[in-house]
Amino acid sequence: MNERRPYRSDVSDARWALIEPVFVVWRAGRTGPGTAARVHDLREIVNAILYVNRTGIPWEHLPHDFPPYKTVYDYYAKWEADGTTEQVHDLLRDKARRVGGRSAEPTAAVVDAQSVKTSGNVAESSQGIDAGKKIKGRKRHLVTDTLGLVLAVLVTAASVHDTTGGKLLLDDLAAAHPTVTKVWADGGYQNSVLNHGAGLGIDVEVVQRPRTKGFEPLPKRWVIERTFGWLMQHRRLARDYEALPQRSRTMIHWAMANKMARELTGESTPTWRFETDIQPTPA
Repeated sequence: MNERRPYRSDVSDARWALIEPVFVVWRAGRTGPGTAARVHDLREIVNAILYVNRTGIPWEHLPHDFPPYKTVYDYYAKWEADGTTEQVHDLLRDKARRVGGRSAEPTAAVVDAQSVKTSGNVAESSQGIDAGKKIKGRKRHLVTDTLGLVLAVLVTAASVHDTTGGKLLLDDLAAAHPTVTKVWADGGYQNSVLNHGAGLGIDVEVVQRPRTKGFEPLPKRWVIERTFGWLMQHRRLARDYEALPQRSRTMIHWAMANKMARELTGESTPTWRFETDIQPTPA
């Protein structure tokens, strides 16, 4: 690897040690024309992906001291297609749960959805209008554990109702995490979601909003709202820039992998709010 000045989004030695075995196995399993020459350091590829994820820049605007942007995106797409990115994410999630005093497999979860605007490169057929939120774009349907770590994610057009996305998420959840028997949801999910969950052996409970005025964290459900906040710390997710929904899903996995790896190694997430010595003028 060429020596260069580090970026704040680069993985540290400790964080790279957590995920390096996955990429070592991946590279060892690569066969065929062109795979014998190991030109690019996989750690630098990961650093480049995290740079895009954290800063929100277009791929072609990657700094020149990274590998070529087309090469980085090719790895990004390959790791999405063959499940490597999700494998890294799930490995870190299992470690994070154990460090948090939980078993690797959860028994309870929370479901919710977030609508976000899309960029100009997203095809009209891949987006829609969320009439309730008055947002044209895509919708991220998430299921998290009670720590706020992602268990399942689905990206659709914003016009897809929460109920439709919720049913699909429950199918994915039951297949990947059969130990989950309880899921909390908000009032936007209709009775058909509850019935669908019951058919999968999952008790879906709607958490009603308080009738009092003002902000109040909802019991059980506040953890997934915090997860959406974690995602928004990564500028690539402040809007959906990905041409394909599955690549948008992968960007979420990278954001959560970055967040969990930092927690596991005791490293704080850099903030974009820089402190200054300027004091406010007295009123």
